[in-house]
Amino acid sequence: MPINILNGLPAKEILESEKIFALEEDVARKQDIRPLRIAILNLMPKKIETETQILRLISKSPLQVDIDFMKVSNHVSKNTSADHLLKFYDDFSMLKENHYDGLIITGAPVEHLEYEDVDYWQELCTIMEWSKSHVLFHRAYLLGCAGRLILSLWDPKAFTST
Repeated sequence: MPINILNGLPAKEILESEKIFALEEDVARKQDIRPLRIAILNLMPKKIETETQILRLISKSPLQVDIDFMKVSNHVSKNTSADHLLKFYDDFSMLKENHYDGLIITGAPVEHLEYEDVDYWQELCTIMEWSKSHVLFHRAYLLGCAGRLILSLWDPKAFTST
């Protein structure tokens, strides 16, 4: 089934070349179906590559999926253009009133830092706390790279069995 993406997202050409069906938002709105709503907080430095990888996986779903790309407000990306972020990403403050079926948080190469020294640590904790009331499957995080460690630092009970 198709994934619904923002008009002009660079990953679309790559996905189409791989025969992955991606609907731009204008076309997707015309269909009479409620898609899954997923927010993606992409903390990876090479955002376009990461977007493509995640969208490739999501496209395997038999359901339509709406994607909102989220970014933290107090971090300046060194590897992705400000224009790309402005065009395809929203700060958490712009999305915090929305409700989602799922939240994907990618990891980030911060293993050489104490997590409290990461410039977006507080906002990340706020987003994860927000997910408890705004994300249907808030306990079913898909976390990449250092994500599992981030989750365990934010909520030590996340990996205990009950």
